[in-house]
Amino acid sequence: MNWIILIVAGLFEVAFAFCLGKAKESTGADMYFWYAGFLVTLIISMGLLIKATQTLPIGTAYAVWTGIGAVGTVLVGIFVFKEPTTFLRLLFLTTLVISLVGLKIVSH
Repeated sequence: MNWIILIVAGLFEVAFAFCLGKAKESTGADMYFWYAGFLVTLIISMGLLIKATQTLPIGTAYAVWTGIGAVGTVLVGIFVFKEPTTFLRLLFLTTLVISLVGLKIVSH
């Protein structure tokens, strides 16, 4: 169950990065809405990470959490913010995913 909580925490990390990107593009009241979304998703993500680390090894949980956030944020950047998609970028993203799966497999 804590692995699921950790994955959800990582998805909320992607959400707070998305909110930062949208806030950067916005002005006025919209900007404050996105910053508020950032704070809410940040608090949820951190709270879920704390819950997950009560039973999972901290090093593995933190690495997986940041990895999910990194992979998700790159994908959001590509698909939402139209960032460039290059072979090397996708190669390193793939190696990151493989590393995250490896950490999950070798963790107790």
